[in-house]
Amino acid sequence: IRNFRNYLKLERGLSVNSLKSYEHDIQKLKGFLPDNQDLKNTTQAQIQDFLAFLNEIGLAANSQSRVLSGLKAFFEYLLLEKQIETDPTYLISSPKIVRKLPETLHFHEIEKMISSIDLSLPEGHRNKAIIETLYGSGLRVSELVNLKISDCYFKEGFLRITGKGNKMRLVPLGNASSNAIKLYLNENRTQLNFEPEFQDFVFLNRRGKSLTRVMIFLIIKDLAERAGVHKNISPHTLRHSFATHLVEGGADLRAVQAMLGHESITTTEIYTHLDREYLSQTLREFHPRGKNKFNSK
Repeated sequence: IRNFRNYLKLERGLSVNSLKSYEHDIQKLKGFLPDNQDLKNTTQAQIQDFLAFLNEIGLAANSQSRVLSGLKAFFEYLLLEKQIETDPTYLISSPKIVRKLPETLHFHEIEKMISSIDLSLPEGHRNKAIIETLYGSGLRVSELVNLKISDCYFKEGFLRITGKGNKMRLVPLGNASSNAIKLYLNENRTQLNFEPEFQDFVFLNRRGKSLTRVMIFLIIKDLAERAGVHKNISPHTLRHSFATHLVEGGADLRAVQAMLGHESITTTEIYTHLDREYLSQTLREFHPRGKNKFNSK
């Protein structure tokens, strides 16, 4: 398992979080197998029994699929290293996944959240900059907490983001986000006593250290509650809203894909299904066969 982890890190350049997920999946399988059984002796039947067990304990289909993906990568590695002769996962297909539409916020709900921020508090301008950046540039929460000042190109209007798999991309920085970040950097952040290793991080806590993902989650939940937004939201909800509002406004799907950092266009295509009522209304209004006079027959 340790060699596999090194392979993923050095050969495939996976992030720390991805490495932990892969290792966790293999440890789950190891715990399911009989005591002292070598993983190299795992059979196809045992893999199928393991997946059936995950289903019985209520693990969602997409989570089962992710676990199977991790196991497939592991046994492919063993095959590559000639540790095994056949891959026990080769003939096993992933469970059918029902694509769930993500929760999104209306623009007025985001505005209410921003308006609910108390700018007189020391963290006020920081929290506003956080919301504006998550919604304005569609960042993942891990990308936000690791955002560096040296990655902010205010004059050019771009952020340099290091995403999944350490892949870099340029993301446009809107005026609202840019102004909020600059105001925070020039005012509140200058009052902090930060340690040298955190001086390039944009968003810091009161102790001058970088924020955690959990802290961002708590900030978002608190602002939603203050604004009276009764939805189960997270930092990712703002990313979904960013993409949804772009697609609804007519943005090219490839451009949205590039901004989000999606490796596959199929991941981005989920946003084309979000505003069905809007599409239906467009059909009724503008298509000759969609006019009300036909709907009444």
